[in-house]
Amino acid sequence: MHKTLKVIALAAAIGISGGIAAQAEQIKVGFAAEPYPPFTSPDASGNWEGWEVEFQKAICAEAKLDCVITPVAWDGIIPALTSKKIDIIIGSMSITEERLKTIDFSDKYYNTPTGVIGPKGVAFEATPEGLSGKTIGVQVSTVHQDYANKYFGENGATVKEYQTQDEANQDLAAGRLDAVQADAIALDAFLKSDQGKECCELKGNVKDDPAILGAGVGIGIRKGEDELKGKLNAAIKAIRENGTYDTFSKAYFDFNIYGE
Repeated sequence: MHKTLKVIALAAAIGISGGIAAQAEQIKVGFAAEPYPPFTSPDASGNWEGWEVEFQKAICAEAKLDCVITPVAWDGIIPALTSKKIDIIIGSMSITEERLKTIDFSDKYYNTPTGVIGPKGVAFEATPEGLSGKTIGVQVSTVHQDYANKYFGENGATVKEYQTQDEANQDLAAGRLDAVQADAIALDAFLKSDQGKECCELKGNVKDDPAILGAGVGIGIRKGEDELKGKLNAAIKAIRENGTYDTFSKAYFDFNIYGE
């Protein structure tokens, strides 16, 4: 009898623990598979690090989500989300009206200007007039591609698309481009590199256009996943209020990346 009771108790315990395990919510976190310092880049061992990796860890810990980093090619990252190959995007994706037609977003988690860099010693401004007749590089499927096409391409510039930001930067350094447009922080990271210090400089920030450049960067979510969106928004708010956000941000930036 006692043996039977023990077997029943063991089976019940296994059932309970199995039920708890089944309830653990695993989330595949997608971001671009190529380096995008200081936000994401692989170390010598292939492990991903950077500000956005720290942000992801903090968010998942606060929301009690079991998150798995899942690098995806940038130009296919929204299809990967909608087809459920990944569950969320934490990859410096700007919240735009165009993207909101396909996916949803969390509240913003950072907001920074858009800049233009070019060769040292070549004077021009980051304006349609300043870039007229020049070739400017942008990463494909980004707000920067859309902005450059509208403001620079329609005013006499040639807009050249690249699969990765690093490829655009390399062509600028090699003299195959006159300018590159991207997030000001990502460009700053390149300008602080040995190669960037030698070749290039900031020409200025572009005039803001929220309709194209968006209202800050948010976490991409499939439409209809309101419960997950609520968890993520609550986690963003919590790490902002409890100091976690500022703590890991100070290791990367000497200014407020969150913006106004």
